[in-house]
Amino acid sequence: MLNLERLRTLDALARHGSVSGAADGLHVTTSAVSQQMAKLEREVGQPLLAKNGRGVRLTDAGRLLADHAARILSQVELAQADVEAQRGRAVGELRIGAFPTAMRGLLPGTLTVLAAAHPGLRPLVREQEPEESMAAVVRGDLDLALAIDWHNKRMPVPSELVRAHLLDDACDIAVPVGHPLADRARISLGEFAADEWISWNEGQFCHEWLVYTLRGLGVEPCIRHIAEEHHTQLAFVEAGLGVCVTPRLGRGPVPPGVRLLPVSDAVRRHVYVVWRADADRRPSIRAAVDALHEVAAAL
Repeated sequence: MLNLERLRTLDALARHGSVSGAADGLHVTTSAVSQQMAKLEREVGQPLLAKNGRGVRLTDAGRLLADHAARILSQVELAQADVEAQRGRAVGELRIGAFPTAMRGLLPGTLTVLAAAHPGLRPLVREQEPEESMAAVVRGDLDLALAIDWHNKRMPVPSELVRAHLLDDACDIAVPVGHPLADRARISLGEFAADEWISWNEGQFCHEWLVYTLRGLGVEPCIRHIAEEHHTQLAFVEAGLGVCVTPRLGRGPVPPGVRLLPVSDAVRRHVYVVWRADADRRPSIRAAVDALHEVAAAL
């Protein structure tokens, strides 16, 4: 009989494309992945992996069994959801991924609500960018993910996932106190045509949004500095090194040398939560989504 955990290892190998990637996704060592695959090969009586340069690839038999493994694991997810729904209690482990401002602005309150209402639930939180966390939910590495897109640029959500809107997060433009526009009550993004920007990493959805939006206004953005954390971006703004977009969700103290300017054309992010459709009946998923809605409504 095929061992479920070994099928899970094979599925992770197929999804991640390497032993090290599978080990990271499963939170085990590469040695443990190799051992599980060796045992699975003995169970099926034929090789599932072949050397591919310095790595490995799935054989034809490996790909065939990996396809079955993905379907089996999805069915197991459904079975677990049904059993949990029958029991009617939110218990056990719940793995959540969240982008940094949601980690600060939404998750602490949400976990407090869950602890009070569902003491048998054990949330495990991981900070990740939305693209990474949504992919992790699709793979089954996470149960829930908090994600964002923008009012004028939506992020594609995989068809396997269910999406629920939580809140709209207004954003301001941060400028140094000595900036010519610092005393304005409201500004437009197009007024920053001559400014240098501090942005997120290239390739990230928010960076692409900034470039897309400014170009849509006829402004070719001059992005001078790249910083992941909003607090780091604000430190650069205070030093007079540029301007940046700063969301209100999870915003901490603003440095004294920075002015925040509301945008007349309503720059805002849509914040939402996603989970796998085949886990929709799990009480733990419903409990977490309800807690997120409660905390988001109070902001």
